[in-house]
Amino acid sequence: MSKVKLISNRLLDKLQEQMSRSSTIYILTSFAMKSGVHLLKDSLRAAAERGADIKICVGDYLFVTQPEALRGLISVHPDIEVRLYRSKGISFHPKAYLFEDAEGGYFIVGSSNLSRSALTDGVEWNLGLDKSVDEDVFAEAMEQFLKLFYAPETVPINRETVADYENEYQSCHQRHPNLARIWAETEEIELMLPTETEKKQEKEMTDKTDVVHEAAAPYGMIQPRFAQVEALERLEAAYEEGYDKAMVVMATGLGKTYLAAFFARRFSRVLFIAHREEILRQAKRSFERVIPDRTAGLYDGNQKDRDADMVFASIFTLSMKKHLHSFRPDAFDLIIVDEFHHAAARSYDRVLRYFQPKFLLGITATPDRSDNKDVYALCDGNVAYRIDFIQAVQRGWLAPFHYYGVYDDTDYSQVKWLGNRYDEEELLQAQLREEMAEKILRAWEKYKKTRALVFCSSIRQADFLSEYFQRRGYRTASLHSKQTAISRQQAIAMLERRELDAIFTVDLFNEGVDIPSVDTLLFVRPTESLTVFTQQVGRGLRLYEGKDYCVIIDLIGNYRNADVKLRLFDTRREETKKTAREPVVPTVPETCELHLDIQAIHLLEEMQKKRQPRKERLLADYRELKQELGRRPTYLELHLHGRSEAAEYKQEFGSYVGFLYWAGELSELEKEVFLKYEPWLVEVERTVMSKSYKMVVLKAMLERGSSGWHEPITPQQAAAFFHRYLTEKEYRKRIDFSDGETERLWQYDEEKVSKLIARMPMTKWSGSSRGLISFENNVFALQFSIAREHEEILYNWTKEICEYRLHVYFEKKEGLMN
Repeated sequence: MSKVKLISNRLLDKLQEQMSRSSTIYILTSFAMKSGVHLLKDSLRAAAERGADIKICVGDYLFVTQPEALRGLISVHPDIEVRLYRSKGISFHPKAYLFEDAEGGYFIVGSSNLSRSALTDGVEWNLGLDKSVDEDVFAEAMEQFLKLFYAPETVPINRETVADYENEYQSCHQRHPNLARIWAETEEIELMLPTETEKKQEKEMTDKTDVVHEAAAPYGMIQPRFAQVEALERLEAAYEEGYDKAMVVMATGLGKTYLAAFFARRFSRVLFIAHREEILRQAKRSFERVIPDRTAGLYDGNQKDRDADMVFASIFTLSMKKHLHSFRPDAFDLIIVDEFHHAAARSYDRVLRYFQPKFLLGITATPDRSDNKDVYALCDGNVAYRIDFIQAVQRGWLAPFHYYGVYDDTDYSQVKWLGNRYDEEELLQAQLREEMAEKILRAWEKYKKTRALVFCSSIRQADFLSEYFQRRGYRTASLHSKQTAISRQQAIAMLERRELDAIFTVDLFNEGVDIPSVDTLLFVRPTESLTVFTQQVGRGLRLYEGKDYCVIIDLIGNYRNADVKLRLFDTRREETKKTAREPVVPTVPETCELHLDIQAIHLLEEMQKKRQPRKERLLADYRELKQELGRRPTYLELHLHGRSEAAEYKQEFGSYVGFLYWAGELSELEKEVFLKYEPWLVEVERTVMSKSYKMVVLKAMLERGSSGWHEPITPQQAAAFFHRYLTEKEYRKRIDFSDGETERLWQYDEEKVSKLIARMPMTKWSGSSRGLISFENNVFALQFSIAREHEEILYNWTKEICEYRLHVYFEKKEGLMN
């Protein structure tokens, strides 16, 4: 049988044949119709029921995909993952079907979207290839699919996101009636989309370029140094105290990978996960230096060293079900996720839910909540150690900086915003101007030192500016994935030898690559992501002989985040972030300098005045999380996954439920419950907690279920649960059961524990509760009645607040919050 086949009709038959036996089924299509979903749903359901790994990615390009098709896909089986690629008007035309089983695999790519005519009797050409034709290409296709499936541009399909898409779909077709489709009852008459003139988009394919690794630090005998000493102590203490996961936040240049290797010495088997191959290879070398007596191997698209003591795995390979299940859930004692902010992507969910290590460690330099809102959730909010680049500069562990904010008069409000970036063509029209290039050159000449990295927004801008500087007599290189004249290794070596004055680049030096000798950073791009900006700043702060400070030259215009990016340089941001308005000009370390053009100061002050009001921002962030989850988030989920701090909802609305009431998120019955019992909800939210005891007693009450939780309770009835809760985790015991008075209660004694409960939470809470709670005759009781029809709703809300407050309490007491 031919291993390569042209399929020009009845693609459906081939798809159903492959689905009937495949354990992995990945579908990528630019649009989907309800008729196409109907044809495949039985085959998809049967495959899902036998445990196949099924992922389907559908595009929203030109809003051709029908909302009914999306609803149909998620209704087939709950284990099928469906995501929508939000193209934001950019061409999205892929059509591919990937299948794999224990014996082999099959790959179909061509012209057929997910519709009846495309799968049956339409004029379509598709090429089917057996995996054995080229296993490397097949592996690359699988990995590229997963990268696209979990890309930031995709959203999970659920009830909330389908409703949102449907509104956009209807609006688009009302505005553009020529896009409307005419449907017969049994057959669709499709308009096949004409190919648009492709916009020139330059996607950085760093895995196709030369790999440059971070220079090994001069460790000598390989011992922890600088921040690593403190961080290692905190990590080991967290492990000894019963934590099973934690995050370490260390600025670029302080040796996060070596820290992880030092910590890994106490574990037998280690899994190191990253999203880029150069990070994996660099980490493997670092671990081999620290732990030379262990075997180390790669697990990615090319190598499968699953039996090594230390396995360094690509997340995109590992998230495939067949690869994940090739390991036992308890195969690793320690799992490390590098650049942990990437773990917020859903690609990590399956992996981190599957494995059961003794400890999960996330390491990152940039866990900014606004960009990486899920990062804290994955480690339960446990930040064992944190030092950002400002603190490291203050302690002499990173180089000082001199920052120059140069005013940019470009009006970015006229450039289309595509949700997470500016429209490239419109941005280029503003950037590729001789007068703009001359202004950039003058600023660079005025402030530069010897070796410069220039961060651009696109390849065309990098090429344009590099050529402009060359015409003015400077030695420069434009370094990106399309560059063939010079490799990264060559360019970096030339820069270090001062044979180049500057390298113009596009995101090649964000992670995993360092040039310590760089002493000048030039930013000629709008700051779209604070995480990326922080990573890029870190490229110039490594200590290097002869480098007394790093110059940072930054164009300041009215682009998004321009008025908040300078907070990253502020030594007092923790003090000022709770004030009504933060200062525009930050306070930098004594060894550093910060200078802003007067026009830039005025611009930033004006932008700050126009920032989105807090209520609207909190509502937008809530809605985003609700869409991701497909339902209303719990209070703790809001805290762990939300873009904004959950405490802000309490500050603004009195309680989380108060926010839900304001936002119109409650049913009529829920509104009734909220209005009747609001004082109780506010009391549970706001009662002072010097210890966890109040919420632990409330949790003991809640253990009795929705119909009995509000019944009176005695200290004796609460004692066993109270003691068990506070002693089952070492950190709880140490935090709330470790002073001279309570340390005696480590061994359970009902009488002594009951006396503590009576004196501490019950008496004190009753006295401060404004009549909502009483404690008389050894009975702790709520002083209000609850209607039977209100019991379950109030129980759920009370439980949500209780769980949230206990979680946050132990975070704060352990010093684990930001």
